Amino acid sequence: MARILVTGAYGFLGKYVIEELVSHGYDVLAFGRNEQKMKALKRERVDIFIGDFCNKEVAIKATEGVDAVIHCGALSTIWGKRNDFINANVRGTMNLVEGCLQHQVKRFVYVSSPSIYARKANRLDIKETDVYESNTLNFYIESKIIAEQQIKATANLDWVIVRPRGLFGVGDPSIIPRLIRANAKIGIPLFNNGRNIVDMTCVENVAYALRLCLESPNAVGNSYNITNGEPKPFKEILETLFNSLGVQPNYLKLNSEVLYALSCLIERLYKIFRIYKEPIFTKYGICTLAYSQTLDISKARNELNYVPQMTLQEGIMKYAEQYNKA
Repeated sequence: MARILVTGAYGFLGKYVIEELVSHGYDVLAFGRNEQKMKALKRERVDIFIGDFCNKEVAIKATEGVDAVIHCGALSTIWGKRNDFINANVRGTMNLVEGCLQHQVKRFVYVSSPSIYARKANRLDIKETDVYESNTLNFYIESKIIAEQQIKATANLDWVIVRPRGLFGVGDPSIIPRLIRANAKIGIPLFNNGRNIVDMTCVENVAYALRLCLESPNAVGNSYNITNGEPKPFKEILETLFNSLGVQPNYLKLNSEVLYALSCLIERLYKIFRIYKEPIFTKYGICTLAYSQTLDISKARNELNYVPQMTLQEGIMKYAEQYNKA
């Protein structure tokens, strides 16, 4: 049976990818830095490799003896130092690519981000080719665009790129916790009365899609958008979520033009004074919350036979059940 290296193994997505692979008969080599968290992953069909893929020697050693790599690991935050993003998301990625080339690894599946599509505009049914390669909203986006470009330019590499939108589920460290915290403090920022259309994705569906990228002969040399295929108004999703959690949603109605101008000023000041803590408002945050963005997943449906395994409603209910037990 094939042996798959999974980076970012103890991260939110990484854990689900490991579960998906093991349940379908694969052997997994889990790769991560934190020794304690890594040891907790070790079990039947899951071996561990402790290290940092930003170290080239370590990354190359990790790829030895595996059949494929699913690269989930990344520095994934809105704000920080440019060099940190380039080091983790570009150099680290290319270290793994070099390892794949040296050890003749059959397939390299790269988890990129649909944040590379983000613009200060409504964008519906975005196709994989609709990348704005001069996107400068933040360093994370820039690093993902550069990494994609370098992967695509690498000869003799069987690569696949996946761009999953708005991952959530049990264990989510980002989207839903941020909404819950905002709701409890100042209210959830709401623009245009929450009528902007957004895509979300159950993390289980992303793990499933990544397995399909390993298995499909059509996948090599292609990029794929992944969502639940259920775009809905932002406010409708919020109402469903908070009703399920048994929490009253509180909204902070804002003007997108005013907030975008303010976020530009704040970001400029943060950069001048070298403040690395995330600002309360960012240009990327406004673009995400104030404008519609939906992805066309027809390519994944047609080429990977991707059919979402869990609906948005099911995913929210599963999260709420776990949340209400805590």
